[in-house]
Amino acid sequence: MRNGSTKLIIFCALAASFAQPCFSQEATKANKRLPAALETAGERKLDVVYKQVRGKKLSLDLYYPTNNRDGKFPLILYTHGGGWAAGSRHGVTKGLFKPLFEKLIDRGFCVATVDYRLVKKGSGVVMRDCVIDCKDAARYLARNGDALDLDSTRFFVMGDSAGGQIAQMLLLSTPQSLPGDPSLADANYNIVAGVSWYGPCDFEKVDLFQTSDSSKKADRFGGRILESDADPKDKLPRYREMSPINYLSKDSPPLLMIQGDKDTTIPVKHAWYMQQKAEELGAPVEVLIVRNAGHNWRKVGAEIEPSFHAIVDRSVQFFVEQLSTVSSK
Repeated sequence: MRNGSTKLIIFCALAASFAQPCFSQEATKANKRLPAALETAGERKLDVVYKQVRGKKLSLDLYYPTNNRDGKFPLILYTHGGGWAAGSRHGVTKGLFKPLFEKLIDRGFCVATVDYRLVKKGSGVVMRDCVIDCKDAARYLARNGDALDLDSTRFFVMGDSAGGQIAQMLLLSTPQSLPGDPSLADANYNIVAGVSWYGPCDFEKVDLFQTSDSSKKADRFGGRILESDADPKDKLPRYREMSPINYLSKDSPPLLMIQGDKDTTIPVKHAWYMQQKAEELGAPVEVLIVRNAGHNWRKVGAEIEPSFHAIVDRSVQFFVEQLSTVSSK
């Protein structure tokens, strides 16, 4: 799909330790409301510390398939949702994501689920830091690819909601952009393709966030892009910097955006706008619109079309197709 094509589908009936990675075999900290990790038939490396920042350790979990042990694995890096202010890597165990990642592991992908700093009042953390942390996770995994049996030329990304924006940023911006840990700055990775479930693509164009819900202001995520005491002149540059659409080009790797047409958190207009920009540039973007779907695929007024299972299957198929394309080159 690097031929610059765009596709629209509407279903109507359907500081890290760099030399050697540091990890334990079972996670030591788990969200109280979620299992600590996926139960899989393959090897797991849990609580891998990929960097430390401001005295805080940031970790990821790795899930390996049982097949293809002769070579290095392609990797899907999952960035969780939660409005940049909540959530954790343990969200992979939710019913919304568990079947997707179980199928991807079964198809031969290694999956990395990543924690990043969260935007909290007074923390000094903003959206930019969330993106930087996830880019550092990709850098760490590439740097330690040999030890972890990962192929850094075949990385993929998947994210939902806020994590969808982060996944788009990792996919479309260069590995060198938005540097974080200086010791990881020269690590290089190649992201082949990505999937965004209901992730925003542009913060500058605030009317994309306008919905029929009058309680939600259009510029509602501005406080997560800029701190309250930020210089007003920094607003536009930071909004643009955090907008994945600004990194899209005809040479971008393929992106699949799946959005619900009744979503009032991240409106479907983001998918339409990304499709429009992709058509102008000749960029490889595929858009799938889910009817009667709100955020997190909640049904609104009727059953969602396509079904949740069909959304999962299309996401898996997309990754498999893109892996086949890059592997055949």
